[in-house]
Amino acid sequence: MFLVLIYYEFCGIIMSQLIIHNVSGGNFMTIDQIKVLISDDSVFARKKLKDYILSLGVAEVLEANDGQEAIDLYKENKPDVVFMDIIMPKKTGIEAVTEILAFDSKAKVVMASSVGTQKYLKDAITAGAYEFLQKPIDNNLVQKILQNIVKEG
Repeated sequence: MFLVLIYYEFCGIIMSQLIIHNVSGGNFMTIDQIKVLISDDSVFARKKLKDYILSLGVAEVLEANDGQEAIDLYKENKPDVVFMDIIMPKKTGIEAVTEILAFDSKAKVVMASSVGTQKYLKDAITAGAYEFLQKPIDNNLVQKILQNIVKEG
């Protein structure tokens, strides 16, 4: 993997864009090409995370309000990363991550849990979660995760 910094002139102004090149796959990816799925039964939590992710320049953010909807949206849209609450109706986050990974073993699912549900951390890791975040979610950690997704291509 290597970084490419492109300089170009636009309307007399020198512009630059950072592109990360994944040597193994030959893919170029920038943050504005990432597709994100947020699954949480709390409308407020989804909106807060969605607004922050969009502020980083991500072009597309999908939303699910339960585990089953997250599975269905993942299969239809194959997002680059999923941020998923653990405690949700219909199917829990643990059930959803298990089913998503059965469909796509390379899926990156970031599990999120409140303080009272920390006991689910082991279950999330065992199920194959890419990362685990404690609620309230720290925006800096979200940004780092998205930067890693870009680097991985």
